Amino acid sequence: MLSRLAGKTAFVTGASSGVGLASARRLAELGVRVAISARRLDLLEKLASEIGNDVVVARADVADGASVDAAVQLAWDELGHVDYVIHAAGIVTPAPIADLTRDLWEQHININLTGSFNVLRTFALKMKERGEGSIVSIASDLSFKGLANYAHYCASKAGLAGLSKALALELAPNIRVNCVCPGPIDTPMMESELQWFGGSEEVRAGAVAAVPLKRFSTPEEIADFAIYVAAEMRFATGSLLSIDGGTTAG
Repeated sequence: MLSRLAGKTAFVTGASSGVGLASARRLAELGVRVAISARRLDLLEKLASEIGNDVVVARADVADGASVDAAVQLAWDELGHVDYVIHAAGIVTPAPIADLTRDLWEQHININLTGSFNVLRTFALKMKERGEGSIVSIASDLSFKGLANYAHYCASKAGLAGLSKALALELAPNIRVNCVCPGPIDTPMMESELQWFGGSEEVRAGAVAAVPLKRFSTPEEIADFAIYVAAEMRFATGSLLSIDGGTTAG
């Protein structure tokens, strides 16, 4: 079914690594014209040349609304319109409540939640004017549950889930808004989390053992699912779709 994507257009945030980069690569393989967005222009330009000559570089800091507006407009002008958004930008730095400073709290809210608002609102207005579109945000299994040392991250991802549900109702029936909610993913971000807990083989083994399927997902698995939700799950909107190895099953 995904073979029908050739000639479509997409905008990917957080495209410099992890799920965002995997999504951009997969979309390009499927014949989609892609705009990639992240904070580092030099890295984006390097990745764009690797992914394909038709890739649009649209640098943005999602926490900066004006930066997002400019990047979306650039992509819209270059691509003609945007059919699909894969919003994968985000951060996570574990911290116990005693070390959870206001600065660290605000950093996570500004990027993970306000940044999502900036991206989703800008595309919602563009897509509403056009009359169609599909937005998928990468939320988390921690959108559904709490975890010690992750209060700030849990709050930001639960907020993203609520934002997406509200917009799905407001933008229906022509624009779909969904969240993909992964469990642990084997990415550089995960490596930095494991380092915070000590970074030993025992730490990694313990994190893997906590997943019922006894492994982390790959970025490509999450990217493939997000693209499928964006393009093919046409009766899904306002959905929080778990792909977490069973971490929220119990």
